[in-house]
Amino acid sequence: MALNTLLQQYGCPEGTWDEMCDAQTIREQYTKVFEVLQNLDADTLHQKDKLASELFMNQGITFTVYSDNAGIERIFPFDIIPRIITASEWDEIERGIKQRLRALNLFLKDVYGEQNILKDGIIPMELIASCPHYTREVFGIRVPYDIYVHISGIDLIRGADGKFYILEDNLRTPSGVSYMLENREVTKRLFPDMLAGNKVRMVNNYPLLLHQILLSLAPHQISNPTVVLLTPGIYNSAYYEHTFLARQMGIALVEGRDLLVDNHKVYMKTTSGLERVHVIYRRIDDDYIDPLLFRPQSVLGVPGIMGAYRKGNVAIVNAVGNGVADDKAVYAYVPAMIKYYLNEEPILNNVPTYQMSDDEAREYAFTNLANMVFKRTNQSGGYGMIMGNKIEEEEWLKAKVEIEKEPRSFIAQPIIKLSTVPCFIDGRFQPRHVDLRPYALIGPDGIQIVPGGLTRVALREGSLVVNSSQGGGSKDTWVID
Repeated sequence: MALNTLLQQYGCPEGTWDEMCDAQTIREQYTKVFEVLQNLDADTLHQKDKLASELFMNQGITFTVYSDNAGIERIFPFDIIPRIITASEWDEIERGIKQRLRALNLFLKDVYGEQNILKDGIIPMELIASCPHYTREVFGIRVPYDIYVHISGIDLIRGADGKFYILEDNLRTPSGVSYMLENREVTKRLFPDMLAGNKVRMVNNYPLLLHQILLSLAPHQISNPTVVLLTPGIYNSAYYEHTFLARQMGIALVEGRDLLVDNHKVYMKTTSGLERVHVIYRRIDDDYIDPLLFRPQSVLGVPGIMGAYRKGNVAIVNAVGNGVADDKAVYAYVPAMIKYYLNEEPILNNVPTYQMSDDEAREYAFTNLANMVFKRTNQSGGYGMIMGNKIEEEEWLKAKVEIEKEPRSFIAQPIIKLSTVPCFIDGRFQPRHVDLRPYALIGPDGIQIVPGGLTRVALREGSLVVNSSQGGGSKDTWVID
């Protein structure tokens, strides 16, 4: 299809993989969407954009920016143009994530058990010993069905070569799935015919799949187990998601003060007395979950819950201690884990990663500063990043001292130009960089991945940082057959 007014206005970016267009043509998966969009005038698109914001406002779909002094909660920015992935592309993504999660699960079982991967020298022992998220307190605990990562949000990017790369593994308390589900509901309101005409795979069964997995993890195969969602409370950045998922699954939303432990069993306080709890979907970090074992000052957790967990009287989702597997320094070894545990080559590659604790790698990264991004190994949300192509010299000198002082706490990666998608911003179509977070669920019957996931958008022109905490937004993600 030749360029027309809309595409000329868009201007297909050079040197970047654009999801919608390739030089002079619209990619096949976008043709039907393109035909609809080119028949809509600017006023109609403005109205749809305004309606989307109103729907999000009315639903109370918010997130919290802790570093923003202007206000605590914000409406989550949403772009009305969907991001489209073909069935063949999705097949590769799905196979790659399933392979990766199988290896990561085996690694977690191993590293908290026999530690063969360390004894065989595949991963340096000192790397794990120095990992702040390696939780010795859970060493030797048997988890139901040997599943540690029940819920994951694996972040992917597409580079200028058109290939997908794994950016990071989120294996503790991944967030954002409620935005994925709400994005689809809003799209249904905005473009009902376009959605139906493109054979888009559905995503709305996620809460049902999650609930089934939570029920299946109950100890002693109880016929009617009690499942709860444990939240830190209303001031948490993802509190909207906690309430959304609890409501969708029909389970109780509880805070630490609503639970107690007696005789190594967990109970929920109710108006009719104590009720035994069998499965806890926790959205609280490890450090805060049990003040008797971790942070004594924590009022978010439940005293004694780890004792009940060790005894096998309650299942905790995700498993405690998973942070060792998504430490950014350990991330570099996931391809080696895949070869070690599965005897397979990785389907999806990592982004090249340089350990700052390695003298040669550090020297290389420093020498090639303008092409590198430096990241703290134990931070997320876009915090703690140093973009080598944007940092001022004085600021870099300070950062360099910090990296040299604590090299284990940093990695470096080449700056990859994320793929772009069309976004409706300021009354016209503009390219913006995106990543992709598909959500995978693992239960006794295997791994299920919701087709699509959350596409996060760097709404600021030229920005490569997609995190909502850094001014990013999201858009509906379609997998089409």
